[in-house]
Amino acid sequence: MKIRYFSDTDTVYLEMSDKPVVETVDLNENTTLDLDAEGNLVAITLEHARKSASIHDFSFQQIMSEQLQPVG
Repeated sequence: MKIRYFSDTDTVYLEMSDKPVVETVDLNENTTLDLDAEGNLVAITLEHARKSASIHDFSFQQIMSEQLQPVG
């Protein structure tokens, strides 16, 4: 997963997959979802991120794959 922040437009781009985007869906006026050919989520775009998602600071924690537990 890649997360990019564009300060000039206050936009966050969360890329979940490198599959080609075949459809973009507007979730609301500040959020779009990019989907692949099977309808799976490829990326999320958040416009006006500081206001619409209350993002003032950004931090992340990397979790190693061997620490993840299967769900179900």
